[in-house]
Amino acid sequence: MDWRPSATLAMLRRRAQVLATIRARFARQGVLEVETPLLARSSCLDPQVPSIGVPLADGQRWLQTSPENHMKRLLAAGSGPIYRLGPVFRAGERGRWHAPEFCMLEWYRPGLDAPALMADVAALLAELGAPRSWRRRRYADLYAEQLGWDVHATPTAQMRAWAAGQGLADAGALPRDALLDFAMGTVIGPTLGQDGLDFVEGYPASQAALARLDPADAREACRFELYWRGLELANGFHELADAEEQRQRFAAEAATRAAAGQDEIAVDDHLLDALAAGLPDCSGVALGLDRLIALLAGAERLDAVQAFTWEQA
Repeated sequence: MDWRPSATLAMLRRRAQVLATIRARFARQGVLEVETPLLARSSCLDPQVPSIGVPLADGQRWLQTSPENHMKRLLAAGSGPIYRLGPVFRAGERGRWHAPEFCMLEWYRPGLDAPALMADVAALLAELGAPRSWRRRRYADLYAEQLGWDVHATPTAQMRAWAAGQGLADAGALPRDALLDFAMGTVIGPTLGQDGLDFVEGYPASQAALARLDPADAREACRFELYWRGLELANGFHELADAEEQRQRFAAEAATRAAAGQDEIAVDDHLLDALAAGLPDCSGVALGLDRLIALLAGAERLDAVQAFTWEQA
C-alpha cells in the first residue's frame, strides 16, 4: 500500500482555502462554530443511512452520520445560528463519490424557512466559486417529466416493473421510497445541475426524516436537496419542532429497521427532550464538503481531495 497522500499538496492547499473561506463567511455573519461528539449512544434511525457501531466498556456507541441531533440540542439551549465543520461516518459507503468517512458542513439558521436557506446555500457556494445561477425544481414535476410518474399515485407495482427493467435485481421486494431513490440516483439526478445549481424541493412526506410537513400539502415535506453537475451536494430541512411527531417517526423507523434485521439503535431521548423544551423555528442544511471541493477543482473522485483514502487510513 502506498504511504503517500491520495491528494496532491496543491489540492490540500486549495481544500484548506475553501475551509478558511467558509469559516470567514460565518464569522462575518455571527454564526458560531461548534463541535459535537463523534461517538454517541444513539445515531440516525433511518434504515437508508447505516451507522458504524463501536463497542466500548460502557456499552455500544455509534459514529455519528450527522451532527444534527446534537446541534438541535444546542439550538434549543439558545445557541442562535451555528455551524459545524468536520467528519461524519456512514457504513458501507465506498465508491467514486462515497467514502465511509467524509467531511460535512452543517449549519442552522433560526428564523429562516427552507426557501430562504436555499438562497443562503447558493450565496455560500457562489463565494467558493460555484455558479451564481440557481433554480428551484419540484420533486413531483421531475418524476412526471422524466418518467411519467405521479409520485403520490403511480402504483408501486408499476415502479417495481420499471426498476426491474433497469436491471435492479431486487426491485420486486423494494418499498416505494427505495424505488423513488433508485430513479433519482440513476435517471433524474444525473440530469440536474448542469447549467447552474438545482434545488429539488417538495419531497414526499414519507421521506420527511427530521423535516416538518408542508402546511399547504401534508403529502410533502419542507425538505430540499441540492444538485450540481449531477451530484447531490446538500440536504436541507425546515426543521420539525414537534417532539411527539418526532417520537412517532423514530418509532416507525425503528420498526422498519427491526423488520429488516438491522442493528437496533436507541432512540435519542435527549433530542426529544430538547424538542419538548422548545426548538426555535429554524432551517438547517448538511453539505458534503469533499464532493463540493472535488467539483470546484474539476476532480473526478473523492480520493483526489482527501489527504488519505479509507483504504490508506
